[in-house]
Amino acid sequence: MVKAWREAVTIPTYEVGTPEKNPIFLEKRVYQGSSGVVYPYPVIESIADERTDKEYNAIYLENEYIKVMILPELGGRVQMAYDKVKQRHFVYYNHVIKPALVGLAGPWISGGIEFNWPQHHRPSTYMPVDATIEEHPDGSVTVWINEMERMFHQKGMAGFTLRPGCAYLEIQGRLSNRSPLPQTFLWWANPAVEVGDHYQSVFPPDVNAVFDHGKRAVSSFPIATGTYYKMDYSAGVDISNYKNIPVPTSYMAVNSKYDFEGGYENDTQGGMLHVASHHFSPGKKQWTWGNGDFGRAWDRCLTDNDYEGAPGVFRPYIELMAGIYTENQPDFTWLMPYEEKQFVQYFMPYRDLGIVKQASKDFVMNIHEDGRLQVYATSKQEVEISVLTHHAKYLLRKTVTLSPEVLFDEVIDLQGHSIDELSVYLSRPDVADPNRIHTVLAWQAEPDDIRPIPDAAEAALRPEEIKTIDQLYLTGLHLEQYRHATWSALDYYEEALRRDPLDYRCNNQIGLWYLRRGRFDKAEPFLRTAVRVLQKRNPNPYDGEPIYNLALCLKYQFRPYEAHELFWKATWNKAWADAAYFEAACISTSMRDFDGALDELNRCLISNSHNHKARALKAALLRKLGKCDEALAWIQESYAIDPFNYGCMFEEHLITGSNEPLQRLITLMHGEECNYHELALDYAQARLFAEAVQVLTIPSVAEQLAQASPLTSYYLGYFLQGQGLINEANAYFARAEHTDPCYCFPNRLEDVQVLTIALDSPPQGARAPYYLGCLYYDKRQYDLAKRYWELSAQRDPSYPTVWRNLALYYYNKEHDSHKAQEYMERAFQLDENDSRVFMELDQLYKRMQRPHTERLERFEAYAHLVVQRDDLILEQATLLNQTGCYDRAAALIDSHIFHPWEGGEGKVPAQYHFARVEQAKALLHSAMVSGNKTDIQHAIRLLSECLHYPHHLGEGKLQGAQDNDFHYYLGLAYELLGEDDKARKHWQLGIVGPTDPAAAMYYNDAKPDKIFYAALCYRQLGNEERAKGLFHKLINYGKQHIFDVVTMDYFAVSLPDLLVWDADLNQKNRIHCLYMLALGYAGMGEREQAMHYLDEAAQLDINHDGINSTYSFLTKL
Repeated sequence: MVKAWREAVTIPTYEVGTPEKNPIFLEKRVYQGSSGVVYPYPVIESIADERTDKEYNAIYLENEYIKVMILPELGGRVQMAYDKVKQRHFVYYNHVIKPALVGLAGPWISGGIEFNWPQHHRPSTYMPVDATIEEHPDGSVTVWINEMERMFHQKGMAGFTLRPGCAYLEIQGRLSNRSPLPQTFLWWANPAVEVGDHYQSVFPPDVNAVFDHGKRAVSSFPIATGTYYKMDYSAGVDISNYKNIPVPTSYMAVNSKYDFEGGYENDTQGGMLHVASHHFSPGKKQWTWGNGDFGRAWDRCLTDNDYEGAPGVFRPYIELMAGIYTENQPDFTWLMPYEEKQFVQYFMPYRDLGIVKQASKDFVMNIHEDGRLQVYATSKQEVEISVLTHHAKYLLRKTVTLSPEVLFDEVIDLQGHSIDELSVYLSRPDVADPNRIHTVLAWQAEPDDIRPIPDAAEAALRPEEIKTIDQLYLTGLHLEQYRHATWSALDYYEEALRRDPLDYRCNNQIGLWYLRRGRFDKAEPFLRTAVRVLQKRNPNPYDGEPIYNLALCLKYQFRPYEAHELFWKATWNKAWADAAYFEAACISTSMRDFDGALDELNRCLISNSHNHKARALKAALLRKLGKCDEALAWIQESYAIDPFNYGCMFEEHLITGSNEPLQRLITLMHGEECNYHELALDYAQARLFAEAVQVLTIPSVAEQLAQASPLTSYYLGYFLQGQGLINEANAYFARAEHTDPCYCFPNRLEDVQVLTIALDSPPQGARAPYYLGCLYYDKRQYDLAKRYWELSAQRDPSYPTVWRNLALYYYNKEHDSHKAQEYMERAFQLDENDSRVFMELDQLYKRMQRPHTERLERFEAYAHLVVQRDDLILEQATLLNQTGCYDRAAALIDSHIFHPWEGGEGKVPAQYHFARVEQAKALLHSAMVSGNKTDIQHAIRLLSECLHYPHHLGEGKLQGAQDNDFHYYLGLAYELLGEDDKARKHWQLGIVGPTDPAAAMYYNDAKPDKIFYAALCYRQLGNEERAKGLFHKLINYGKQHIFDVVTMDYFAVSLPDLLVWDADLNQKNRIHCLYMLALGYAGMGEREQAMHYLDEAAQLDINHDGINSTYSFLTKL
């Protein structure tokens, strides 16, 4: 028996801060190897330090074997999955909701099963989703969750099903592209599992190698024998064991023909498996924070240590991630216009079998070297188990009844054979033909061959380096598909057209590129060229995409008759038929040709019966044609496909006059204004404006929707103007102007149409151009963003955010720092309670080399803003360090609990260390003169504190982190005390670590000052030759690379900074090289040369901590 129910549950929760009201444009932010853009979502940057009890509306699913809890308010995640047979949580059960800044838009929680869709760490992971319960005739029950994501306007559904007598959780996925343009997506289902020293990941036996993100690095598996994540595994380390991986590490399998992955606790004999067809689920990944201080710090950030099952312990976990239509991160798949992709995946507990060799949703099997065969079934089933030699001799043939409670566990007499010579089959009579035996699970050992380790991926060449137009086209397409954060596909397409202006593929892609960005006028010439080239000899080309794209471009320019003709022409091509028929039907509907539209819709649905928008439009057309019974039958059929088809729900309400379907719609939409906007715009796509108005003016929600977003009123104004109701339309445009603009971040192509009309309609307010500017800046159409923002500022100079946005434009796009400063200061003057604008203004001052004391005075004047943000507290500590107030800096850091972004670690410890080291240097300098042992002991205490990370820093010490400077000064301190053995011990520790200079991009890259101090330690140990060798390395690197032209690493994985001012990478490199030169010459005793390079570097960046520290070194010790 399966039951499902809703229940209010109270969970201790660390609340998140208020979402950032300003639009955040993170054009070059890298996240999980692809774009880290968050717009149109707001960012949340703060987490509470104390927890409170919070009530959530959970949905439970339970049968004989499994109990599951789902939290629709937190992205629809599986919060708990419990194995009733083994009496254990088979996914990590986090008893608290303790977010950390890991998600794309901020908060993310560990535990349960989370879903990354349509991109990594989906921005809505901490947002509510739609949910409903569906009961089935066979006794099974499904909990459906549904989301319309805002960035690309795709729709994702997941159905969690428990079946009677089955010990697995079935998840049905249905992912739809509701937009008229091709989109990309991935789906990673991420179960967390609790781990310890005996935990081992279970990858299929044919996996001999694993890749890092973007396939930038590769390792053999399970025994790693090289360097992976900067860890030396050359001794041969089993990285399937959690305990053996000391640092944050991802690894992803490729090309496995098996359908399972999982993990197993070798001590408690319990495990978890994921099963799905490898044809659509090739992704098999393990992620860990690492079994070390760094990982344990993240465990502390994400859970508490008062769980009743493990009191006093911050329980570590790993994620065993399952990729659907993806095998790596990033690895995106295309969804064509209005396409839906479906899949089914299973998560199940298992026990006692160890590291299994084969699994399906029904059976799990392992065979050991001694002939012990174990089989587990997820439901009660009778099967024949056969074990044969390679000569087809039976070693076992037995019919048994298995169940989740009863395992098969028997030692077979191998009769001298190795298990590598055996085959194992589970079989039973075929349901359709009992006389036919059907194999339900089979296993043969993998050939004992030496298989090559695949090569790591190579970075793309720059456009000018690529020899052929074909490769320019394919590279551009790849960059678009993988949403590359810093390289632009447009550069490749434009290079191709410089060589051949008539290449139709690149003309089409540039046209599509501009079409996606709302530049319909710029898109049209490229698309017309592509169509002209295609049709030069043949009016019916093989590729219909340019014709479809041109039609779409014309539609967005309000040229429906031309568009309709071209959509029909595009239908001649099968690949574009269903999307083109649907678009044609929308235009026919707008022309009141309902019969023609119905014919076009039926043609569309022949090719794509799961076009949910087409199904809703067909219901509307049947209503318009008076075929209400047929419409109602069609609606019921549509619900069976999609229980969240809100268009059909609204049509049922219109046809029947009943409020039941309307109330159901309101309940399922749970007050989410974006759901209502989507539905209204669906009607507007066919110019059914009366229905669109009805959607947004439902009496019980109309006021809530109007207050939630100015777009509600803009849409209503647009719909009413489309009906010729000009005065009513203008009233809504006026209301939109006076609605709170916070969190209104338009990004749709329809928004271009709506806001462009509102722009010149009474009252000709300031907000419509402001919103258009935001939309175009997000789409990187900076000329239009500037134009509209300046128009907005002209119409209303009292709105602070428009000045802030213009400051971003002038600094980042026109490199006019003075105008950026003027506008940013104006923005802050208009709202002196905006802590983020205060931070951004200070960062601008920092870029402009404003004096540290001046900036510090501002921090002290606006102390009430500083305490609101971790980054401001850290910046104040940095300024205190830079002005020599090291004790105050240390006290400030020590009094605050920090919450770092994942991938942005290292900043807080750097200032924590800086404050202590500089105090210690001053004490040692004084002690050298006075001989005061108290000062020396104080210095030792400060330096010893640098060797360990206190918990309030919010992060732990990464294995391999270099402590060269701390040990150097500890050695000096003990030498001053006359404790030479201790001094040598610290100097020996001070030579540990990498000593090859590099361009430091990540927090765990080798830092030049660490190499410098390693050299000083060598000198103290009497190895002057080695010391000078390191100093020369620094000098040589600086000289060789100072004129490098630097670009962002093609394979950059995680650069999550939320800073908005662009950096000059070439200047950063020059400063980096000057700093190395200064360090090298300082070490060689050439003080004048060292000071020269320090001075030159300081002229470029007075905020460089290393430069200030080196000045201190040269003057004090």
